[in-house]
Amino acid sequence: MKAAVVLLSGGVDSATTLAIARNEGFHCHAITFDYGQRHRFELESARMVAESMGVERHVTIPFDLRAIGGSALTDDIPVPRDQDPDSMGDQIPVTYVPARNTIFLSFALGWAEVLGAFDLYIGANAIDYSGYPDCRPEYIAAYENMANLATRAGVTGQDRFNIHAPLIEMSKADILRTGTRLGVDYALTTSCYDTAEDGAACGRCDACILRRKGFAEAGIPDPTRYVS
Repeated sequence: MKAAVVLLSGGVDSATTLAIARNEGFHCHAITFDYGQRHRFELESARMVAESMGVERHVTIPFDLRAIGGSALTDDIPVPRDQDPDSMGDQIPVTYVPARNTIFLSFALGWAEVLGAFDLYIGANAIDYSGYPDCRPEYIAAYENMANLATRAGVTGQDRFNIHAPLIEMSKADILRTGTRLGVDYALTTSCYDTAEDGAACGRCDACILRRKGFAEAGIPDPTRYVS
């Protein structure tokens, strides 16, 4: 069995992606990022998801994107609430964290090269999402090309890096159906951008609205604890 590095935030999409990678026969190494995000409860969710799925190793990389700010998740900017889910992808929202997936994938790529793993999994989604530019198929393809130009393993022909984004064209409902079939415990996950101190979800941010909508459309009970 080959090794894979899976980006794990602790949310629905990354937990489902981890389950897919495991189901495809990979020994999974999970990587999580403590980047100064306001929704820090997701770090505990990532730990619980990794433990429940029996990953080979789970590492959390600390760095602080609050130093540059520019996002409602890392700066003193209000998190948008009560938006229409059908118009969320029309513009790039203030919850976009500048270059986040590029930064995350760079750490994951470095670890993958050390491990001798040539498969990286990311839960990027371009259907039920908030309009982030680094969740699009063309971004994933460009990063994969860069990965094979920028690494010793890539330029020496040792193997080719593959960036897998299995959820990229799936609706949230289909993601939840897939994860449920693969045994994901969604009660362990956190999606909310503005959780209460005890981890309860606000129920009103973009992530909560899309999560609720996905469970409803999938016909699966939503195990989330909501404040409202």
